[in-house]
Amino acid sequence: MLRGRFAALVMLLILAGCSSRPAIPVSDEQTLVMESSVLAAGITAEPPSLTMSEIQASASSTLYNERHEPVTVHYRFYWYDVRGLEMHPLEATRTVTIPARASVTLYGSANYLGAHKVRLYLYL
Repeated sequence: MLRGRFAALVMLLILAGCSSRPAIPVSDEQTLVMESSVLAAGITAEPPSLTMSEIQASASSTLYNERHEPVTVHYRFYWYDVRGLEMHPLEATRTVTIPARASVTLYGSANYLGAHKVRLYLYL
């Protein structure tokens, strides 16, 4: 009898977990993620600017190098649908070298219909 109740409880928990809707909160304040090593390397960045068109969304962000030597940064744009869910497959990671005391503008385009939000992730 106890075993039957335990099994019923486990099934109820499994069903409750399946009915929940996953969501990744992406707010306007969380569009740029930089690892601390990027900041320590003297790199600052503007949050990505999102542009919507009838066909696809695109984004751009400017990175600044405050150091007297070039710095190589890896980055990826993450795209999200109107509900805040991450769109897959993910874009490939890209690399850019920012010259000493200069800036570089990064550009990304969503390869998915329905992309409404973007997040830029930077790391060394």
